[in-house]
Amino acid sequence: MRLNKYLAAAGFGARRKVEELIKAGKVSVNGTSVIDLATQVDPDKDIIHVEGQEARIEKKVYVLLNKPPGYITTAADERGRKTVLDLVKVNERIFPVGRLDKDSRGLLLLTNDGDLSAKLLHPRHETPKVYIVKADSKLRENELAEFAEGLDIESGKTAPAKIKPVDSGPTYEVILKEGRKRQIRLMFAALGHEVRNLKRTRIGFLELGNVQEGKWRYLREDEIKRLLY
Repeated sequence: MRLNKYLAAAGFGARRKVEELIKAGKVSVNGTSVIDLATQVDPDKDIIHVEGQEARIEKKVYVLLNKPPGYITTAADERGRKTVLDLVKVNERIFPVGRLDKDSRGLLLLTNDGDLSAKLLHPRHETPKVYIVKADSKLRENELAEFAEGLDIESGKTAPAKIKPVDSGPTYEVILKEGRKRQIRLMFAALGHEVRNLKRTRIGFLELGNVQEGKWRYLREDEIKRLLY
């Protein structure tokens, strides 16, 4: 079994994340530091450590969280800020799938399944994510068209998106199939508007439902199967 696949299965992140750990020399096999991404391991015989912590494959866990604002979407924060893992107390080593910035709220998936995380985040799968966005002022018709076609932000031009008003005020439903850092806020800013409230309500077929803000639930078996297959 390849070392990167083993670490992803052990909940140390998606493939790209664990490959960074290996290349940084933070992984050892049977007491020897390993930096070769092609390293093969035997889960029944080899002892693997990441930064001194033993890596063991646990049962797969899939959590849906309704994230409140004020929490960092990461497994740990060096500056001691509150993270989403402060809200989800499980025994398994889980990590968030994708981004939802500190000031945003709504649906966030957490898991220890690195393969699923990689699948959901890979651009070729184009997993739609739905947001309700309240801006400081209404967008004009030409701005709505520009938003839908894609805008130039810090990381380059965004892919086409869907946007439509949900009431008579400056509130919009936005659907993205990519997930760049602070993308929606930067897209509104590119048009001269500020986002006042941002809530993600759906990822693929998964919706918040009746999960209250700050609360979470395990995914059902039928939901897990749909995600995996």
